[in-house]
Amino acid sequence: MMNREKGRGKLQYMGGLGYQDSVIVTMKGLETRLVKILTIFTSIDLSSNHFVGELPMDVGSLKSLKGLNFSHNNLTGYIPPSPGNLTDLEWLDLSSNKFIGRIPRELVDLTSLAFLNLSENRLIGPIPQGPQFNTFKNDSFAENPGLCGFPLPKTCKNSSRETPSETILQENDTKHGGWFEWRTILMGYGCGTVVGITLGYVLIDSKKLEWLARSFDRKGAKMRRKSRRNARRSYQR
Repeated sequence: MMNREKGRGKLQYMGGLGYQDSVIVTMKGLETRLVKILTIFTSIDLSSNHFVGELPMDVGSLKSLKGLNFSHNNLTGYIPPSPGNLTDLEWLDLSSNKFIGRIPRELVDLTSLAFLNLSENRLIGPIPQGPQFNTFKNDSFAENPGLCGFPLPKTCKNSSRETPSETILQENDTKHGGWFEWRTILMGYGCGTVVGITLGYVLIDSKKLEWLARSFDRKGAKMRRKSRRNARRSYQR
């Protein structure tokens, strides 16, 4: 994936002659100013926006991601298991949202994960245990009254695994409802809030990106039509 000059082994940076990219990105909970941006930099920072809805299952198809930050939004629903497919992921920040349900056990398999923040949500149940998860401290899971187990001081009264019906419900919910206004994200070039996409943070095939946008756009249009029909019915009454 590294984009180097032939024969020189020199790393390539974004920006052409007379133009230099510079951006502030939140990585592992810390704001960092990137004066130069490597073309191999593969992180998404969509924090501190007003995004609503659910986290799409399709996030798990961004195989090259090193970092993913959706913190400080208004995302709801379950955390989908698909981020467990991001085997190169080093940091994940979903804090300060309204996620519910249990922490997906698939995240335990992310052996490269060095930073995790799921605090200030509405998660419940025992915290999954594993080599990486056992290294995270209390603040990774704080402000989730329903969570229990190590490293939190709250012990679990019933540490049994979730029932099959609960698992099926969670998977179905993420498959059918997992989206928010990605069209707005992809069109947010000028405002600078979508640094991951506007500055090429994610090395995604352009055709895949177009497919992703069309998919979410169709879902959004369907939901908006349904909302307008319900509004007309309420008005007629």
